[in-house]
Amino acid sequence: MRLTLPALVLGLLVTQGAMAAGQGTAALGGGLGGALGNVVGQKMGGSTGAAIGAGVAGAAGSAIAAPKGSRTKAAIGGGVGAAGGSVIGNSLGGKTGATIGAGLGGAAGGAVGTNLSKGHKRH
Repeated sequence: MRLTLPALVLGLLVTQGAMAAGQGTAALGGGLGGALGNVVGQKMGGSTGAAIGAGVAGAAGSAIAAPKGSRTKAAIGGGVGAAGGSVIGNSLGGKTGATIGAGLGGAAGGAVGTNLSKGHKRH
């Protein structure tokens, strides 16, 4: 638990790169949601619960923070990115790696999902 705060801070620092690219709010929402969902999921259900919690919270964070019209794709990207990052991070670095991976994956997925939906706006 001592490394949770540094993991969240590292995730926030990395999401600034996505914010500079223009998809900042969805990236920030997906990153924070993924990291926090991972921590809560670890407490409730181990590594499987961490992946599920990261996916659900990453999707929710990206959807809430994304601009109107791109929320669905941002939610899909944030959820899949956070869950995948949690699983990969857990295999590479244990609980701390899972938290970092969920934060980074949620941020990247939310930003990519928002970016993909920008080219297909409905009028």
